[in-house]
Amino acid sequence: MSCHLEEKIVIGVSSRALFDLTRENEIFESRGVEAYCRYQVQHEQDILKPGPGFGLVKALLSLNEVQGEKERVEVIVMSRNSPDTSLRVFNAIKYYGLRISRAVLVSGAALAPYLAAFHTDLFLSAYEDDVQYAIDSGIAAGIICTENVRRFPFSGDQIRIAFDGDAVLFTDESEQIFQKEGLKAFEENESLYARKPLKEGPFAQFLKKLSDLQRELGTENCPIRTALVTSRRAPAHERVIRTLRAWNVRVDEAFFLGGMEKKDVLDAFGAQIFFDDQSIHTLSAAKKVPSARVPYRRDRKREDFRDEVQTYRTG
Repeated sequence: MSCHLEEKIVIGVSSRALFDLTRENEIFESRGVEAYCRYQVQHEQDILKPGPGFGLVKALLSLNEVQGEKERVEVIVMSRNSPDTSLRVFNAIKYYGLRISRAVLVSGAALAPYLAAFHTDLFLSAYEDDVQYAIDSGIAAGIICTENVRRFPFSGDQIRIAFDGDAVLFTDESEQIFQKEGLKAFEENESLYARKPLKEGPFAQFLKKLSDLQRELGTENCPIRTALVTSRRAPAHERVIRTLRAWNVRVDEAFFLGGMEKKDVLDAFGAQIFFDDQSIHTLSAAKKVPSARVPYRRDRKREDFRDEVQTYRTG
């Protein structure tokens, strides 16, 4: 029986995004790949604990049980594990009752070439190079925060996804004005172009696909709920609202925080995942909800991200 993945929302998820592999990753980094492989085989029957992407994946898969037999979501494990070391992951998948039957296992090679082949709409991984490639290829992707994974609840089936605006849903064109010329110039620009839609960012198409699915499922008791959580404030809000209207996209909740910290709002919303381009925001949010950084600009130096992390930890 043939399967047409392009007709579904396809989620590619790495094993570290789906399960808590903190201990295993420490072994890999400190003792190498052979020690990691031995450990995985020796602990094949030990069930892994849920990781930061588990709640989102579980909720997304529940859509396949809504309104008849039509399957709307395909989740594919995309892992740098070898086939031989993957049995532990599949044992955990079976234990938790996740309906995941497809996998890409590349034995340490890059996953990037296979994302388009599987019509991937969203890719979640802890490996930055693969995520960066996905973003550069026009695929929504995030480097998932693997800290504090044991704190995240995953009860309930409603899907709750939160997005930052600039450099996530939209390009960073306006944000660059803020970075170079300051807040006043940014707000003047957004007021001047309030009726000109913002250009699409890396997550625009994913949001559009979610919005189409919301319309299909109906507005009453819809199992999908989305939120925009942005540092913008009035008057820079108008251009965002008009852009979403021009895209014919539904966003259920919007928070224009004007520089306020985002983590408490995200916690109140109950986000199963939050996407932001700045590590200072994802590190903070990850204390309350699963979060993933969107590496929007390849030309940005890695030192900039390290500076953000240091500022967050000492600030």
